[in-house]
Amino acid sequence: MKSDRERLLRSLRLWSGVVLFVYAACHLANHAVGLVSLRAMERALELFMAVWTGYVGTTLLYGAFLVHVALVLWSFYRRRSLQFSATEWLQLVLGVLILPLGVVHVVGTGVARLVAGIDPSYSYVLFSIWSDGWTGVLRQFGLVLVVWIHGCIGLHMLWRLKARYAPWRPLAFAAALLLPTLALVAFFQRGPEVMELARQRSWLTAMFEALPLPDQQTIAALLTAIDWSSLGIAALLAGVFAARLARNAIERRGALVRLHYPNQRLAQGPAGPSVLEFSRFAGIPHASVCGGRGRCSTCRIRVGRGLDRLPPPSAAEQRVLARVGAPENVRLACQLHPPAGEYDVTPLLAAGAVAQEALSQAAHHHGQEREIAVLFADIRGFTSLAEHRLPYDTVFVLNRYFRAVGEAIEAAGGHVDKFIGDGVMALFGLKGDAPTACRKALDAARRMALAIDALNESLSGDLDAPLRIGIGLHAGIAIVGEMGYGATRSLTAIGDSVNTASRLEPMTKQLSCELVVSDDLARLAGIDLSEWPAHEIEVRGRTTALTVRAVEDAAMLPTTAAPADSAR
Repeated sequence: MKSDRERLLRSLRLWSGVVLFVYAACHLANHAVGLVSLRAMERALELFMAVWTGYVGTTLLYGAFLVHVALVLWSFYRRRSLQFSATEWLQLVLGVLILPLGVVHVVGTGVARLVAGIDPSYSYVLFSIWSDGWTGVLRQFGLVLVVWIHGCIGLHMLWRLKARYAPWRPLAFAAALLLPTLALVAFFQRGPEVMELARQRSWLTAMFEALPLPDQQTIAALLTAIDWSSLGIAALLAGVFAARLARNAIERRGALVRLHYPNQRLAQGPAGPSVLEFSRFAGIPHASVCGGRGRCSTCRIRVGRGLDRLPPPSAAEQRVLARVGAPENVRLACQLHPPAGEYDVTPLLAAGAVAQEALSQAAHHHGQEREIAVLFADIRGFTSLAEHRLPYDTVFVLNRYFRAVGEAIEAAGGHVDKFIGDGVMALFGLKGDAPTACRKALDAARRMALAIDALNESLSGDLDAPLRIGIGLHAGIAIVGEMGYGATRSLTAIGDSVNTASRLEPMTKQLSCELVVSDDLARLAGIDLSEWPAHEIEVRGRTTALTVRAVEDAAMLPTTAAPADSAR
């Protein structure tokens, strides 16, 4: 029920903001029509007023304003930390400015229309603004610009996490700049024009006769309403701050939440805040692209001690976790409000994570034990080959080699983990079952041998001797996940099976063959390799001997491996 209520409140806040944004867009479009003529502005105003001054339009507009303000203040009250990003601060400051600027606009137009029947023409609006000098210009036009910029930031923060927004972002940015620019140009064209017309007494008299002006008592009442409304806004903001202080004082009397982060960092305080807010209280850097709204998943954490005491994820949090394929011990820090107790938490993304890192990922990216096949390959004698070549030629040959083996691995359904010097490491079985992964690994070795043969033929005029490679293949349990720091972070695997595969590759020199493959992998693959000689070898780090097959020419392997698919 709580998650449903929160989702409803977020939806109301979003759509009330959209209504205000559309109103600001219509207002700016009405101004922009002034590029045509003053008469065109008056005609556009008639349409604008028909939409927004009717019963439905008025209810929708002022209802959206009140709902949006109330929900923003409620969100501000519930937020434990007042640490914001620069973009969030800009949006917050603009939102606060809307209140005093909006009071003058609401009372001076909406209330005046309802109470005194004032329905001014565009000529009168421009005349009154420009007669007030630059103060009037900035106050009246500033409100529309503040609402527009505030709304543009809000929509960008919402859409930037959606993949479909990326190709439209330049167009949206251009529209966000173009509409207010056209409105400003028209505003500063027609304003002086109206002031010039006002020099003609007949034009000025006709304009005032067409407008039922209020008496002095009504004007005084409207000005008093503006003053009292401004005081009410100040009292409301002060009340929200006072309520926050009272809530914090009450919460401090309860039991403590103690969050233990890596590197012996600790955040603690009374129960109530989210894990993300605890991080901010303690000054611990924590990624949160969406600002803690439960949309981006960049704040996700792995929970160790205390996992069993946590409340289950809400429906909204569960949707985001499912989108990124998170295991059961991963939660969103912005949505998790831990009860009192001790917890071990580890942020999974760097504090400087960007929106692209919020895209869907498979579960193994977070760290998972899987039975996979691992391939290591290396060029034989490349050091001596490179000694007699220019650096440019060495790089050229290496890049041709990397492309050949990389395409062979991917064609077989493998994942190129990394290139190390003149060697390569590849993984099979990041998805799918182990037997399929082993067949793909054997198929990759066969394809690599064929690719090297083709490469030697194409480089026959550039090489003194053909390239030869050694390949090691093994299968077993490994820990798979994204590891590294910053830009070096990548999907890789660690464990005994990886170490064993890396030590089989040098064995190709001792056994004078192109491929050394463990019987463990062949057995899982269900492929008979008995035609190649078997060897019992000692592998450093293993307590028992390992049976391997020495394949002289990997291109002669049977072509029984499954074709490449998504089960890498």
